[in-house]
Order: sequence, then structure tokens, then C-alpha cells
Amino acid sequence: MRALKILTIGMAVLIVAATITLGFLITRRLGGVAAQPVSAVLDEPAGTRIAGIAALPDRLAVQLQGGGPDRVIFLDPRSLAPLGRVALTH
Repeated sequence: MRALKILTIGMAVLIVAATITLGFLITRRLGGVAAQPVSAVLDEPAGTRIAGIAALPDRLAVQLQGGGPDRVIFLDPRSLAPLGRVALTH
């Protein structure tokens, strides 16, 4: 009977330790995802406004309106450097 009590207490301690470790690892990994302030200057004519943004794994697509024909520019999500653009003509 004594061995069963020791085994039960030991397993309970292991469960608590595993739960704490799992919570710590999840918190640590999610901590790196927090939004950081970003500033980017797009060289676009006056009157241009952002109509929409779509995020892809390897680029951001930004739809712009005004200041000329409607267009979509593609940006690198890490550096926000322009990767290309598509002009939408009427």
C-alpha cells in the first residue's frame, strides 16, 4: 500500500511539472509573436490611399487607390522593401 501512495504522489508531481513546463514553453513561443511598431514610407503620389492589405507567407499585397490608376504593390514582410507592382487599368 505504501508503494502505491509513493507512486501516486510521484506521478502527480510529474504531471504538475509537465503542465508548468508546457505552459512556460507556449508562453515563451507566443511572446515572440507580439506586434512591434512598424513604419514604412511608400513612394506614392499625393491622394493615394490604402484600399486593402493581404498577407501571404512570403509577401504583403497592398491595394492602393487614388493618385493615378488603381494598383497593387507587393512588399517583403520583413524589410517592407518593394518587390513589385501591378497597375490596374480601366
